[in-house]
Amino acid sequence: MSTTGATADPLAALGSLPGVAESVESVRKAVDRVYGHRIMRRRSNAITSEAALRGARGSAALSGADWALEEVRRRTDFSGDAEARVLGAALRLTAEAGQLLSIWRQSPLRVLARLHLVAAAGREDAVGRPRQAGEPVDEPLIERGLPGAAEVSGRLEGLAELIIAGSSAPALVTAAVVHGELLALRPFVSHNGLVARAAERIVLVGSGLDPKSVCPAEVGHAELGRAAYLAALDGYVSGTPDGMAAWINHCAKAVELGARESTAVCEALQRGAA
Repeated sequence: MSTTGATADPLAALGSLPGVAESVESVRKAVDRVYGHRIMRRRSNAITSEAALRGARGSAALSGADWALEEVRRRTDFSGDAEARVLGAALRLTAEAGQLLSIWRQSPLRVLARLHLVAAAGREDAVGRPRQAGEPVDEPLIERGLPGAAEVSGRLEGLAELIIAGSSAPALVTAAVVHGELLALRPFVSHNGLVARAAERIVLVGSGLDPKSVCPAEVGHAELGRAAYLAALDGYVSGTPDGMAAWINHCAKAVELGARESTAVCEALQRGAA
C-alpha cells in the first residue's frame, strides 16, 4: 500500500471504498452478538481459549497444515514433521499476540520481529528481522512476485508510520491493511502468512473491536478457503479501489465467520449447562 497521497490519513480514506462501510457495520453487529451472549458474561475465558485454539488451527490450515480441530486439541508435541511445526508455530503466535498488544502502537516493527522469532522458534539464522537482498523466502502457498529487500524495508517503515501516527479508520480497515501488506511483502524468510494473520489479530483486539479475542478471523479465512484468500490478496496487491475494497470486504467476512464460530461455541456451552 502506498503511504503517500493527497490525504493525511490514507487508512481512513479506504473506509469510503465500495461496500466497506457496510462491511464495517456488519462486523460490528456480529461482534456485538457474541459479546451480548449470556455465556460470555459467565465464561468469557473459556470462549477466549477456544477461539485461540480454533484461530490457530485456521491459520495453520492456510499455511498448509489443515488438521482436524480435535487432533490439534489432542496433540501435545508439535516438533515432528513440517505440518506439525506449522501448527506449533500458529499456536505459539496466538499465545504471544496477547502479550504484545501494549507494544504494537508504539513499535509495530518490534512486534513483527518478535512474532517471526516466535514462529520460527530459532530454527533459522535470519529470524526476527526483515529479509536481506538475495535471501530466499519459504512461503510456497503464496505464489506471487516477491518485492525486493529495499522495497520491503521502505514499505514496512511506511506501514509503521501509519500505525504509530494513528488513524480514524475503523479497526477492520487497519487490520486488513496490515494483514494484506505483510502478505504482499513477505518481509521474513519464512512464516509470513502466520505472522500476517497474528498481526491482524493484534489490531482487532488492541483496537477494542474484539478486546477479549473471541472473534478469530483466522477461522473465517480458512472457511472461505485458500483460493478465495489468494484471489482477494490479488485485489489488495493491485492497489485499485475495487481491489482494495475486495480485500477489506473479504477480511470483514472472515471476522464475521469467526464471530459466528464463537457464537456457536457459546450456544454449545449453554446447552451443556442447561
